[in-house]
Amino acid sequence: MPRVLLTGFEPFDGAALNPSWEAARLVAADPPRGLEVTSARLSCVFGRAVDELRAAVRETDPDVVVCLGQATGRPDISVERIAVNVDDARIPDNAGRRPVDRPVVRGGPAAYFATLPVKACVAAVREAGLPASLSHTAGTFVCNHVFYALMHQLATERPTTRGGFVHVPALPEQVLDRAQPSLPAATTAHALRALLTASLRPTDLHTPEGTTH
Repeated sequence: MPRVLLTGFEPFDGAALNPSWEAARLVAADPPRGLEVTSARLSCVFGRAVDELRAAVRETDPDVVVCLGQATGRPDISVERIAVNVDDARIPDNAGRRPVDRPVVRGGPAAYFATLPVKACVAAVREAGLPASLSHTAGTFVCNHVFYALMHQLATERPTTRGGFVHVPALPEQVLDRAQPSLPAATTAHALRALLTASLRPTDLHTPEGTTH
């Protein structure tokens, strides 16, 4: 049975919850048929999150790693296509760290592409009846930090393991006083089950999901 490591983050920036972790633990408790899913909660701290991710990869020996993060303001499940080798924090992380213009991995490539079939993952979520899109920026905060570090680890140590990153919307209770999109954790978990099943496809779809700017 294929093994999947699914990670989410602890709450950050004063929030009480993080939808990435709430959804990750729901999927691990009730995984899609034919997959063994283990969840791991990462600190929202530069450096520490990467150490925790590496430990989880060593412990679970997964075939697929999907890291999740919160993207307040995004209305859909955003499958990230590319991770860039830069930390540039607009706000401090949970340890007060705020790196600016610093590489995630010194001497590493400028960027890595996800090795998931990203367009097939987007299509699978849509087929499950939920909104999804292919994103070309994971930001420059801890989400991109973890995404780049993951892809660097897989490229240099585990070339047969697939990996990628997915941003999820805020929870409804996080945006009650703001006119911003949200999805309940159970709905996000439903989308992720479809996505994880699609992550095992041998090839990706050849459909347009690009942007003009």
